[in-house]
Amino acid sequence: MNIILFSRKQVNHRPEQIVEMFRAIDKLGLDYSVNEDFALSIEQLTDINIPAEKLYTYGPKATDNDVMVTYGGDGTLLEAVQLLPSRDIPVVGINCGRLGYLTADDGSGIVELFERIAEGKIGYQRRDMLRISGDVECQDNPLVLNEVAVHRGGATMISVETYVDDNCIATYHGDGLVVSTPTGSTAYSLSAGGPIVDPMCNCLILSPLAPHNLTMRPVVVPNNITITLRLISRGSDVLLSADNRTYRIKDGAMITIERAPEPLILATPHNNTFYDTLREKMMWGVDNR
Repeated sequence: MNIILFSRKQVNHRPEQIVEMFRAIDKLGLDYSVNEDFALSIEQLTDINIPAEKLYTYGPKATDNDVMVTYGGDGTLLEAVQLLPSRDIPVVGINCGRLGYLTADDGSGIVELFERIAEGKIGYQRRDMLRISGDVECQDNPLVLNEVAVHRGGATMISVETYVDDNCIATYHGDGLVVSTPTGSTAYSLSAGGPIVDPMCNCLILSPLAPHNLTMRPVVVPNNITITLRLISRGSDVLLSADNRTYRIKDGAMITIERAPEPLILATPHNNTFYDTLREKMMWGVDNR
């Protein structure tokens, strides 16, 4: 089995966790590869030396039995997803960031985690992704796990004409619109007042950003439809955010958003449920009186 390790420069790497990680890999006889930025941090913080043949830069090579392990927060995992050489490779997230809805392992049991990976005892879920097309320069990375957001980049209100298949839902006047997967319902969409949705639901969420019309509310739609957005910016700067990537788009741009044919295989490291994570991260049921 080959472990594809990924982390970013801005992550607060903890030397003791890194050492524990490599001890587990060595003890279990696992092969590994690691991205160059993470390898540099490893060598600076520990006495571990990463051989040149274990390094990758823009994307690892796929082997017969890969598992990607990310070390950081949800943003690190979202970046790592773009580097996957195959959608058949499952992703496990070790959280050393903040909330961490996707990176469900908190790093307190790294040896146990790698043992479960080696023994095939980790649960996995298939998470829907979105594919973007149209008047936006994201052809190299069109897949999105959490959300696509069209939002103003300046002070002027924008309008987003929104269609589900051939049906016009509304024209959203305000700061923009978030189109979210169920996985992303606890991310940007939640901040915009959208609902929390079980990631196994077959739906998408449309959440307006600071709508000028106060009757505008989030809408949940089936995931087997095509969403089309037409931008009316009146000369204002407008951005399209696709997870952790941002692109400029022009007035009159047409953006198409559909469910991608390839899902992401996301690990549930300790077989935690979505509701276990919600209770922990949002402290539901905690009496702070």
